Amino acid sequence: MTLQAGERKIATGWAWRRFVATCVTMTCLAGAVQAFDLQLDLQGGTDGLDADLRGASLLAGLADEDAPVGSDVIAAAKADYQRLVGVLYDRGYFAPVVSIRLDGREAAGLSNFGGGPAVGRAVIQIETGQPFRFGSTSIAPLPQGTQPPSGFQAGAPASLQVMRDAVSGGISSWRAEGHAKAQTDGQQITARHDQTVLDATIRLNPGPKLRFGQLQVLGETTIKPERVRQIAGLPTGDVFSPEEVQRATTRLRRTGAFSSVAASEADTIGPNDTLDIDVQLQDAVPRRFGFGAEVSTEEGLELSAFWLHRNLLGGGERLRLDIEAGGIGGDTGGEDLEAGFRFVRPGFPSYRTDLFIDGRISSLDEPNFSADTVSLQAGLIHTASEQREYTYAIGYRGADTEDAFGSRSYRILTAPLTHTRDYRDNSLNATSGYYAQFGLTPFLALSGTDDGARVFVDGRIYRSAGENDAVTFALRGQLGSLFGPALSLAPADYLFFSGGGGTVRGQDFQSLGVEQPNGLISGGRSFLGASAEVRVKTGERLSVVGFWDAGYIGEEEFPDGTSGDWHSGAGAGIRYDTGVGPIRFDVGVPVSGPGSNNGFEIYIGIGQAF
Repeated sequence: MTLQAGERKIATGWAWRRFVATCVTMTCLAGAVQAFDLQLDLQGGTDGLDADLRGASLLAGLADEDAPVGSDVIAAAKADYQRLVGVLYDRGYFAPVVSIRLDGREAAGLSNFGGGPAVGRAVIQIETGQPFRFGSTSIAPLPQGTQPPSGFQAGAPASLQVMRDAVSGGISSWRAEGHAKAQTDGQQITARHDQTVLDATIRLNPGPKLRFGQLQVLGETTIKPERVRQIAGLPTGDVFSPEEVQRATTRLRRTGAFSSVAASEADTIGPNDTLDIDVQLQDAVPRRFGFGAEVSTEEGLELSAFWLHRNLLGGGERLRLDIEAGGIGGDTGGEDLEAGFRFVRPGFPSYRTDLFIDGRISSLDEPNFSADTVSLQAGLIHTASEQREYTYAIGYRGADTEDAFGSRSYRILTAPLTHTRDYRDNSLNATSGYYAQFGLTPFLALSGTDDGARVFVDGRIYRSAGENDAVTFALRGQLGSLFGPALSLAPADYLFFSGGGGTVRGQDFQSLGVEQPNGLISGGRSFLGASAEVRVKTGERLSVVGFWDAGYIGEEEFPDGTSGDWHSGAGAGIRYDTGVGPIRFDVGVPVSGPGSNNGFEIYIGIGQAF
């Protein structure tokens, strides 16, 4: 009995070990299954078709994976028939023959239920046939003066994409005329295989011409609906326009009060051929605060903090409080301190205009002057378009200053006007377009100075050349002028200096001014600045830059370029594109001008220098 029991025990142990060994072996075999081989055999076609087919193929994606399940491979192969034919149709091949074989068997006849055996080899064979050309083509009706795409005509290479472009272009043209519900009303596509010709007739239904109804406010927002409508400025009663819907959406986003803004057209047409617009809103977090720190070899350490309140009064208003300390351990004088607030009420008094109130106190310790300043102003920001903006304001400014003329105080009333035109393709890394800003600040003296006006102009232009715009030429010109008070009576912080990152790189910060009889340097009443850069891409993200800057400061009211002094600097740098904006590293050296032209300056920042 004992022996029998022992025999049974031995047999049981042997069976268990065999079971475990079998499981281990199966696991090892499963782990050893590798990605299958994929072969694409393409007969016919043009350059680039092979890459397009591989990009559309699900099999090509699975071939790069380890141990794909057999059923997944079969399912991907079956889906590839339609996907590959779609690519071929887009390229004008309307009589292709597509075969997909998995381990020698046509995928269309395989079942993809269950796990299935692993696939070792997949072969895609494609005979494109001759490319088709358009025969007779028609898309109608179209608005007066609208033409179909140039590729949608007899004799042109036939393509589904061209037909889609013709349809979308026709519908967009009708929508631009106010027919918001324009759609296709049928199509007839005939392939004449014996002649490799494709005939296409497309009918459009423009629907009625519509006018804007009401803006319907949806979603979770605490901003009053009437204020949302006022800010959006949707022109109720005007003929429908997709651009007006986009502008209304942009105005709502620009307030900063919403984390999400989505506008859509109502599904049904309202009374008297009107169309409501639904806007789905999600409020942003009402309060926010933040801290910042920057280090510069020239300006030293800068610390900043802010507190922001969105939707302060229930109408999308925002209040921001700021404090900033700079120049800590830098070479730009002493330490600077500024604190202030800014209140903005969007869409007031009209949807194109925002009201703002701004107050500042500051203490500046610059290389050639110091100023303790208090300012308060109120004004309007008028957005004429996405590229054009005007700012009008009235304000008060008072300062106690010390410069080459000694200690002085002034009190003035101001009426600043600013006009900005920004047609750059990218504000942080422009390769084309231009930017221009004109600022005029007339002031009325209450004490300590005379009546006058300060003018400042900044213009920039960008042009690119080469493959993929690899080389960019950037030019910048600046002009400043102070009219009215004599140099000895002018507000010290309204005068102009040159030198440093914003004017002439390579020269010390604010190193160029007007030398006075006592040997000290004051600012000038006139300024000219010129900068040129050549930016060359050397890789996907890396660029090298060469630059030259020049600046002029004069005692005269309007710069004549001869009465004052010039200085210049030049250098080189590198840029690393982060996607958000390039990281900038520049090294500049002085080239000409008063004083010592030795040494070098380093500049690091986010975004191009201009």
